[in-house]
Amino acid sequence: MSAEWVGWASAIVLFATIVRQVQWRSGPGDDVSSCLFVGQLAASLGFAWYSLLVGNAVFVATNFVLAITALIGQWVRWRQS
Repeated sequence: MSAEWVGWASAIVLFATIVRQVQWRSGPGDDVSSCLFVGQLAASLGFAWYSLLVGNAVFVATNFVLAITALIGQWVRWRQS
């Protein structure tokens, strides 16, 4: 089993978990705190930067996508409030 394969599989699981936290359908966005999205964005950008510095493409891509997910999640929360 390739180490990179494990990294990509883990990235998919993490992405699916984060996406599931957002209330995509109707209803107030109060169920999810803005801190989740702010923290996720900060951590994802930090990890993406670190991954870029150490040359790990799997985690650069994963954390970039998770940063975008944090922005979309916050937008959905604001829209539902």
